[in-house]
Amino acid sequence: MSSKTSADVLARGLRVLGRAIREQPRIFAVAVAGSVLFGAMVIGSAYVIGAVVGDVVVPSVTRGAVEVQALALAAAVLIGISLLRVVAIFGRRLGAGYMQYRLQASYRRQVTRRYLDLPLSWHQRHATGTLLSNANSDVEAIWYPIAPLPFAVGTLVMVVGAVAALFATDWALALVGLAVFPALFTLNVVYSRRMAPRQARAQRLRAEVSGIAHESFDGALVVKTMGREAQETRRFGARAGELRDALISVGRLRGLFDPLLETLPSVGTLAVLVVGAARLSQQAITVAELVSVAFLFTVLAVPVRAIGWVLAELPRSVAGWDRVQQVLGATGEMTYGGRTLDPAAGAATLAFADVSFHYEPAEAHLPGAQVLGEVTFTVPAGRTVALVGPTGAGKSTIAALAVRLVDPDRGTVALDGVDLRELAGAALAGDVALVAQVPFVFDDTVRANITLDRAGIGDDDVWAALRLAEADGFVAALPDGLDTMVGERGTSLSGGQRQRLTLARALAGRPRLLVLDDATSAVDPRVEAAILAGLRGAAADGGAAGASILVVAYRRATIALADEVIYVEQGRVVARGTHADLLATVPGYVDLVTAYEQAEQERAESRPYQDPEVVPVTTGLEVELDR
Repeated sequence: MSSKTSADVLARGLRVLGRAIREQPRIFAVAVAGSVLFGAMVIGSAYVIGAVVGDVVVPSVTRGAVEVQALALAAAVLIGISLLRVVAIFGRRLGAGYMQYRLQASYRRQVTRRYLDLPLSWHQRHATGTLLSNANSDVEAIWYPIAPLPFAVGTLVMVVGAVAALFATDWALALVGLAVFPALFTLNVVYSRRMAPRQARAQRLRAEVSGIAHESFDGALVVKTMGREAQETRRFGARAGELRDALISVGRLRGLFDPLLETLPSVGTLAVLVVGAARLSQQAITVAELVSVAFLFTVLAVPVRAIGWVLAELPRSVAGWDRVQQVLGATGEMTYGGRTLDPAAGAATLAFADVSFHYEPAEAHLPGAQVLGEVTFTVPAGRTVALVGPTGAGKSTIAALAVRLVDPDRGTVALDGVDLRELAGAALAGDVALVAQVPFVFDDTVRANITLDRAGIGDDDVWAALRLAEADGFVAALPDGLDTMVGERGTSLSGGQRQRLTLARALAGRPRLLVLDDATSAVDPRVEAAILAGLRGAAADGGAAGASILVVAYRRATIALADEVIYVEQGRVVARGTHADLLATVPGYVDLVTAYEQAEQERAESRPYQDPEVVPVTTGLEVELDR
């Protein structure tokens, strides 16, 4: 590592520490005050011990009589100094720890808040494991130097005081100190320079190991069903081995420098004794002064190392800071307007007008993929519109635009005539709900998964939403009903049950527009038809659960329930009309719906669809049994 790079790391690391001090000035002041008090007591104890040896012990040995009163006074002074040192250590450690953990908590909140503000497209370009590492180990790494920082600042004050005391005692002994202290600082700087690239590499590998582990755990089903356990183990093991080697390199460097840092103060003490003996023979100093200086060099070993601890952690801190700033400094977050809509106005009207959209590439230098082009259609208030098209036609992208997970490149998406970009965030969340193809269920109770702590949703509302989602039957059969814990990602429920639960969650908020992105694909076709018929009926009645519905559909029975069908190919609206009209006029639509129907029939013939029901068994565990 070049000296220029090392100087840059040192300068940037000091700026990070300066930021920490500015953010927590009072706590830092308390910790430094404790550290300065500790340093003063170290210097004071050295000269008290020297005075005890020179003025009490030596005269007592010379006269052959012990001065009890003098010894008692010396003991009282030493006890007083020790008590003050205890208070100083407590204040320093409490302040440093409190400051470090407050900063970590603050930046974890900032990173998490930033994650929530950034658009979906940004998240799609970053691995989940890396994001977890940013919020956890990278934030911790930034503020690792905070723990020894107050000690190091107090040590600098103590070193200045020690050098002044040495000059006040004897110039020759002071020169020894001036030789030892710069040597310690130089060694610490060299240590920091050598450590910087090792710490940066180790921090990067931590994130990569976390990413691979998260990917393997998240894809456990694929790994097991495809027999990839051995390959995934080797992939993880290879990267974990690199991390091990990087950490061993860090440890090896510490093992080399630690003995040197330990030895230098001992060499200084030996030099003080040699020079001090000569000065004592010349009667330039007294025994008390020699003992004080020798003791001072002995006790300064650990405090001076605190400076090395800070310098050693700076490279890791800078590496963590750079990684966290990539999140905090990321751009592209959605801005919201201030307009709101009347929630009592009933079902909403959704309108796409000449909407085009492309996804950002994973790498900045690559061109983006055009997904939608000049898409125009309307979902009238209280009506059900089915979105049909082959895989990759852009149906899920249209669903994402409808709830403003992403913004269009050109054109507008409007709700009741208001561009979604002009609506306040809370208004949009209250008026529109999306039920995604892959349901997400929290590791909590059924009730908590549906209400999400939203105000105004009571148990009656929960049961009403469950009935509309055809989920009240299986929920009532659960061991604890609404209070049943469903496990991580809803592992105690079947796929169809998870989908119905997430549908009930959306309905409980009484949205005015409901977007279903193949949200009932794991549900029995008869149950799916009953759900959509119930939703359509609620919308037609104009009740509290009534909403306009945009549904990404595949099954013929589902499509037939829609008031209008929008047929999409290659990101463009090719045709629109009723299901019967499109069957009569659009060959591509006929082929697609027929293919869907044949696939459904083949699946039904190979194994009739059975929606599993979770029932309790005598072991206390829950298993899925076919009806």
